[in-house]
Amino acid sequence: MSLHTGGCQCKAVRYEVTLDLTEPVLECNCSRCEAIGALLSFVPADSFTLISGEADLTDYRFNTKKIAHLFCKHCGVQAFGKGEGPQGSTVAVNIRTIDGVDFGALTRKPFNGKEF
Repeated sequence: MSLHTGGCQCKAVRYEVTLDLTEPVLECNCSRCEAIGALLSFVPADSFTLISGEADLTDYRFNTKKIAHLFCKHCGVQAFGKGEGPQGSTVAVNIRTIDGVDFGALTRKPFNGKEF
């Protein structure tokens, strides 16, 4: 587990997250994730800290409307989402928004989100 920083393209939204990038990241094929090219890692809410930009976020909810897909209202980048998982409050971090990630080194795990 390592501490990482990340955020949106315009840098209005910044966060810190503790996660293990040697673990597989989820590559979901639902209509939203596929359209934005998201690679996701789910962490407990206490492993995620929003450093700046709370007022710059807006959310989008679809399907069951249980997940708040949060994105910057200035540049439109979805850095993370929040919801409730089996273990409690969960944050889905879009790995593509973490600073300095070597995407070629990631192990991707396909997830069939179209079935939901």
